[in-house]
Amino acid sequence: MIVIEKLHAKPMEEQVVEIVERKGLGHPDTLADGIAESVSRALSKEYLKRYNMILHHNTDKTEIVGGRARVEYGGGEIIQPIFILLSGRATTFINDEIFPVSKIAIRAAKEYLKKTLRNLNVETDVIIDSRIGQGSADLTALFKKSQEMKFPPANDTSVGVGYAPLTETEKLVLEIERHMNSSKFKDKFKETGEDIKVMALREKNRIRITIACAFISKYINSLNEYKDVKEHILEYLKEYISNLTNKEVELYLNTADDYEKGIVYLTVTGTSAEMGDDGSVGRGNRVNGLITPSRLMSLEAAAGKNPVTHVGKLYNILAFRIANDIYELGVAKEVYVKILSQIGKPINKPKIVSVNLITDKTYEKYEQKIKEIIENHLNNITKITNEILDGKINVF
Repeated sequence: MIVIEKLHAKPMEEQVVEIVERKGLGHPDTLADGIAESVSRALSKEYLKRYNMILHHNTDKTEIVGGRARVEYGGGEIIQPIFILLSGRATTFINDEIFPVSKIAIRAAKEYLKKTLRNLNVETDVIIDSRIGQGSADLTALFKKSQEMKFPPANDTSVGVGYAPLTETEKLVLEIERHMNSSKFKDKFKETGEDIKVMALREKNRIRITIACAFISKYINSLNEYKDVKEHILEYLKEYISNLTNKEVELYLNTADDYEKGIVYLTVTGTSAEMGDDGSVGRGNRVNGLITPSRLMSLEAAAGKNPVTHVGKLYNILAFRIANDIYELGVAKEVYVKILSQIGKPINKPKIVSVNLITDKTYEKYEQKIKEIIENHLNNITKITNEILDGKINVF
């Protein structure tokens, strides 16, 4: 069922207050998301290679337990390694063969960490343990059933939420973190780690952005050097941001620093996970890469969920795509989409697709086109699986 209705509300850009957050790639919560998703992709690809099908799994319960570090200017060391627990469920027994779930999962986790954290030694700074268990019988049966169907059955009753367009503030937050974790920025400021958190508060046309960025101790030899690097980064970012928005922007970096007490954001590896900061899947960014308390959001942890039948992943991706396409029609200032599944029913037949339009136009004449957009996306939902496996879709 598709329901389209007008939402009587101000578009986000016209509201007085907007809050937007992004936890960067090296934040413990985002690391947990990235590891869980990498494990799911690795398992999916190996299932396909061996059995020509993706078998049941969900690896969305990864936990990161922070370690302990001794940090000093010009050096430092990890005293107690970061501990990563890979958990969830996967198909382990296929006929008489044992599928090496843990071996594949640990290898995928290590590869992701190597790719993401430049200053982390995966062999000495981290302990990775896999406790991924055998999948539940009923969900495994649903998965087997899916192999016989054009559209597999949903393996959960869940809701996906999406909206369009992104506001200028949302785009700004995304761009800042992505740029600060880009090769271009790291080449210029090798002193910065990947644990970067960006929080923006917009009040009318004034945006205040607070950035927390881990610095790498081996590249900084004194407090004065730390201050100099921090000041250069602030100057660079102010210039960079000035090309992205015409709004008044105030920029703050590492505001917890206390120079008199010698307290600065210095790390050995570039992530706060080395110093007792823990991480869990689903506590960070939604599938559009943002945390947006001023918007509708799903609380689903998309990372690590299987890309074939788990609507907690598929419907959140789909909701944003549908919202974007409806927005492109020009009928609404903002579009919100909610998609509700029912366990066991085909994933292309949700219980409801609810579309809310913020508009001052007569939208009824667009209803048929909106329904066509929704039906087209639902009828092509299985294509999302391959896009996920190919790395074309990020869910954090």
